[in-house]
Amino acid sequence: MPDSQLFEILLAAVVAGIVLFRLYMVLGRRTGHENPPPEYRRQTSPSGDNVVAIPDRTEVKPGVIADKPTDAVARGLLDIKLADRKFETDHFLEGARGAYEIIVTAFAAGNRQALRPLLSEEVYAAFDGVIRGHEERKEKVDFTFVGFSGARISHAELKNRMAEITVAFEAKYISTTAKQDGAIVEGDPKAVRDVTDVWTFARDTSSRDPNWTLIATSGEHH
Repeated sequence: MPDSQLFEILLAAVVAGIVLFRLYMVLGRRTGHENPPPEYRRQTSPSGDNVVAIPDRTEVKPGVIADKPTDAVARGLLDIKLADRKFETDHFLEGARGAYEIIVTAFAAGNRQALRPLLSEEVYAAFDGVIRGHEERKEKVDFTFVGFSGARISHAELKNRMAEITVAFEAKYISTTAKQDGAIVEGDPKAVRDVTDVWTFARDTSSRDPNWTLIATSGEHH
């Protein structure tokens, strides 16, 4: 009889362990950020309605600045990882570089359709204002993205369920703005410009939508 009771106790413990493990597998995982560049870029239709064509450019391999993240950045990334079990820093940076190229190319082309789903209301309004100015002045922007010198995460934070990650991009491109008669008002068609842009992306980690949104920008152009 004692042996029978001991067996029942052990069996109950095993069953309880299995139930708790399954609860952890369900509650501890979240569908969400898988970070493949095609999803990040919101390529929503095979016809390419929402995709900006990338112009021919010099083959410059995207790089990542080798600076180690600070303790604050590392803590922020860990908090995001705990909230979104599928979050991976390397995948995020890959997607962020892809999004940067799509956004700056679409911005130069005045492609509002490509920009709208990738930007917050405030950032879209700012970008739209610049595009509208070019249209009113009948100016044309010629733009060629050359590549990245580097990209690194400078800030990471989880606010409630909202993840925010700031990336410092070091990029190179050729850009000119010309009047309707062809007179150049800005830029040099033969000069590669070095640019440092600091962009902040955000995503609700409780959402099934894996895409990140650009919510703030700042930078220096040389």
